[in-house]
Amino acid sequence: MTNLKPGDKAPDFTLLDQDGEAVSLSSFKGRKVVLFFYPKDFSPGCTSQACHFRDSYEDFTDVGAEVVGVSADSVESHKRFVNSYLLPYTLLSDKGGDVAKLYGVSGFILPGRTTFIIGGDGVILKVFSSQTNMKAHIDESLKILRLPN
Repeated sequence: MTNLKPGDKAPDFTLLDQDGEAVSLSSFKGRKVVLFFYPKDFSPGCTSQACHFRDSYEDFTDVGAEVVGVSADSVESHKRFVNSYLLPYTLLSDKGGDVAKLYGVSGFILPGRTTFIIGGDGVILKVFSSQTNMKAHIDESLKILRLPN
């Protein structure tokens, strides 16, 4: 497992989004990315977190950041999740959990809930992890993204 930290280059990967399209982290080059790993579509905590990101989405776009969620759920599950909660951002299917492992995201009982804030140069600015404080993922991300460059 990798122990990524601020200052490290974010590993590139390619996964399928909710529409079955291949998306690579490198396709966001030059833009900031909030990459959040979460355990499961439609679970209460994950729905809360996804909706907090949705409700703050304009704040993220205002600071020039893309929001991207990742879980082991299928493309089909992600599509239903996006449609059910009108999520305006990309969800990626990490079916085998390889990208989560690459990023060192794990949990004891549930898969991990960790957010990586990545600069436009692909370097990790902040790593935040909390299984239970869903809104803190949004607050911490925006705090970092609003700092002067």
